[in-house]
Amino acid sequence: MSLNSKPTPLVLTVIGDDRPGLVEQLATVISSHHGNWLESSMSHLSGKFAGIVCISVADAQLDLLKAALAALPGLRITAETGAVAGKDGEPRASRRLKLSLVGHDRIGIVREVSQVLARHAINVEELSTHTASAPMSAEILFHASAELTAAASLDARALTSDLEQISNDLMVDITLDEAIRG
Repeated sequence: MSLNSKPTPLVLTVIGDDRPGLVEQLATVISSHHGNWLESSMSHLSGKFAGIVCISVADAQLDLLKAALAALPGLRITAETGAVAGKDGEPRASRRLKLSLVGHDRIGIVREVSQVLARHAINVEELSTHTASAPMSAEILFHASAELTAAASLDARALTSDLEQISNDLMVDITLDEAIRG
């Protein structure tokens, strides 16, 4: 088997009881199979370690790496082959947006905001949420931050209007800014 074979993007989802050494364990298996760690997002959530990792690995090592990952004790890992950039035939989004939301926590906030985004064909590339106590009260506030992409033809006025409507309905503050494309 040649390590010079075509690289395959692989997206891993990882979950298990949190403990020291999990990232090292994962990184060791990936590197021992000549995998290149490209990007990741990992968190401690409710006593669990949860992560998403994108790697690149030679086709010749793909099955061996998947087997080694499946054998890691205490972790449940799924591996999905990713798309090669620019080969999927989809037009690339040309507008980047940042959305921030703060309001009293309640069921349905993410669903309602994501419904508006979907109606406007906006892709959520990154979403981070958390709850925290309000500074002057014991009320719980919900915070969300999202990085979004949209086609150049996006009707920003219509999107803003829809977001303002749900902002009023949900009693939350929503800020939408266009980011500079890097």
